[in-house]
Amino acid sequence: MAAARHILLAPGASGNPKQLAAHASGLRERGHEVEIVSLPKGTVERAMPVYREAIGPEPTSVVTGGQSFGGRVASLLAADDPPKALVLFAYPLHAPGRHEAWRERTAHWARIRCPVLLLSGESDPFARVDLLREAVGQLPNATLVTYPGVGHGVDPVIEQALDEVDAFLQANT
Repeated sequence: MAAARHILLAPGASGNPKQLAAHASGLRERGHEVEIVSLPKGTVERAMPVYREAIGPEPTSVVTGGQSFGGRVASLLAADDPPKALVLFAYPLHAPGRHEAWRERTAHWARIRCPVLLLSGESDPFARVDLLREAVGQLPNATLVTYPGVGHGVDPVIEQALDEVDAFLQANT
């Protein structure tokens, strides 16, 4: 087994760390060290300093990411201070029915230089899959894995998704 990766994950807008309990447990079973970062509810501007503090002074020593809002915050930080890698579960590309917002929500992606793994349901109302595929083209080093019939979050395919994360981290960190 490869060396453990230190992974920081942040939950979605509900701010509930229990949302990522299965993710953390499954990644620990695969040999990784996982910390859940509790973010304040509200705006990314409120959440970013909290996540930045959790990362510490050496972003390149950790893998960051999260579910939905937590992943968005992690990606914004990665654009300026790249971690070892970035793992995004159900990235909120746009609000339901507001597809045009995807360009604004990914404007920072071209500056992300670390390897990025995106895991998304193909029926996610927050990420129309054709727009997500187009957006991923902005990332210099990205892998997109989608799951047919899955909505916002990978809970229905958690074991498969965590196998993808483990393989990605072994190949890219």
